[in-house]
Amino acid sequence: MRRSRHTRSLDCPGPRLGLANPATIRDMNTSVPTPHPAGAPLSLVIERLGYAGLAPFVLLALLMWLVTPDLMPFVALALMAYAATVASFLGGIHWGIAFQQGEAAPRIHLVWGVIPPIVAWIAVVMPIYAGLPLLGLLLVVCYLVDRKTWTSPQLRPWLTLRFRLTVVATLSCLLGAANT
Repeated sequence: MRRSRHTRSLDCPGPRLGLANPATIRDMNTSVPTPHPAGAPLSLVIERLGYAGLAPFVLLALLMWLVTPDLMPFVALALMAYAATVASFLGGIHWGIAFQQGEAAPRIHLVWGVIPPIVAWIAVVMPIYAGLPLLGLLLVVCYLVDRKTWTSPQLRPWLTLRFRLTVVATLSCLLGAANT
């Protein structure tokens, strides 16, 4: 059978679609930091990106107190949309963990992975005074679920970072809601 130039066999070299390469997973499970292409260890890159991700939370919560009343709905919507996006991302992490673990993955990762986006979507269509506190609560619940389900030794060290990020993000949602 002749293959066209557009089809590839599963055993041919090169990148594949689907789950991560087992060799890559082994590399991720080592305790030695893997250098990022830019030279910094991956853990440092993740930490910096995590903290940078707080900037929209803090800025928008601050703007909720500084803008004129006619601009407040736009700022509130931006804060709600950003919090919903982050909550959806936190749910998606669980699918990534489940895919990495394959058939051995606890089903809670797949089930929980869809709950934050659904709750976040509901919060975004609620009035600001109710949606922002719900999103703040959702971020806390996401952290608590992660504490229970991140049992892998490789994931546990990230819980300290996650706690700090959760506190600032939740306070931002609550402070933004307090001015509505």
